[in-house]
Amino acid sequence: MIRVLGFEFKESLMIALRAIKANKVRSALTMLGIFIGITVVVLMTTAIKGIDNSFQKGISALGSDVLYVDKWAWFSNVPWWKMRNRKNITMEDYEKFKQMAKLPLAVAPSLDTRQTVKYQGRTVESVFVNGSDADFVKTTNFTFDQGRFYSEIESNSARDVCVIGSDVAKNLFPRGDALDKYVKIGPVNFKVVGVLTEQGSFILGNFNPDKRVYIPIGSVFKYFMAHARGSVTIDVRAASPALIEDTRAEAEGIMRKIRGLTYNQEDDFSINQQEGLIDNYNKVVGVIQIAGLFITGLSLFVGAIGIMNIMFVSVRERTKEIGLRKAIGAKRRTILAQFLLESSVICLVGGIIGLIAAILLSLLVNQFIPTSVQYSAVMLAIGVSLITGIVSGLAPAYTAAKMDPVEALRFE
Repeated sequence: MIRVLGFEFKESLMIALRAIKANKVRSALTMLGIFIGITVVVLMTTAIKGIDNSFQKGISALGSDVLYVDKWAWFSNVPWWKMRNRKNITMEDYEKFKQMAKLPLAVAPSLDTRQTVKYQGRTVESVFVNGSDADFVKTTNFTFDQGRFYSEIESNSARDVCVIGSDVAKNLFPRGDALDKYVKIGPVNFKVVGVLTEQGSFILGNFNPDKRVYIPIGSVFKYFMAHARGSVTIDVRAASPALIEDTRAEAEGIMRKIRGLTYNQEDDFSINQQEGLIDNYNKVVGVIQIAGLFITGLSLFVGAIGIMNIMFVSVRERTKEIGLRKAIGAKRRTILAQFLLESSVICLVGGIIGLIAAILLSLLVNQFIPTSVQYSAVMLAIGVSLITGIVSGLAPAYTAAKMDPVEALRFE
């Protein structure tokens, strides 16, 4: 029985392949809808996975257990004008906070300015320059490609030293020889004491460490206060992820005390957390996924309708052939298998071509945004192609299988 079924399958497959070969243009046009659908779904999957990997890597570099006490809220329903009218957080506030806080593993001030960074003939415009103290590195998970972070002595004395992110280093020092060189930040020369390994994400935007330069906060006050944000951010790292909520509650209480707020006054500061970034990221990715799935579903639906129509035409054209085969003993299952195999092969070939195109396109897209080809995406493409072929070929195949051989042979 197994041998008979195997023979029937082989014969049906050969007939299906001959039918596809005999109608090359029609078969190619039929594959187009499947090709587009599979290309879209695989490219979308690889892009989303690559972006997700990059985002998670960037979040890990910043530290998932870090709180940011700031004048401004990252994501909030508080009107911007209300936040603008809040008092700035000062270095004096930071010093009081550091003395009063008991739970954090590390606390560091942070003050940003945008500057042009130059080295010889190379220039990087509008770089975020972060000023902090030596404890700042303890609030991150930074790793170094070269050198180190600036020391407590360098920070306290506001020495002209800096640590540069990997993207800044690549632009200014394409040969990778940045350490101990002097770069010009604004009008001032700073000695490079460290270069970060690549650890950010393009999604993190202004938070991306790869695109930043880090200097002692005293240097910001000394050289760049005219261009700096007026308010200091206090970076607070919890001793462990389990203590993040306790640390947040302590930070809120300390800041209310520093600000002199009474129990019925609302906070005039914000405590930001990476959960806000993650939630916002998930919303954006969710919209992209829904849009991608809609386009994919529409392409596959149009492709399936096209295949079904072409298969009905094929059944009609080969009515006499079907009648003749049934007259000499071909079973219904043999005819059914023949047309199902034909539609499945068309979809599978279209899917494989779409898969190859998606992988090649992902290599091109990777030059602009990160992509990651997954084994699951390959299996998904093949699976969707086969299912589409079977579903779209089922009705025409059933029509062919139930034909009466006498009526089929009379067909003109």
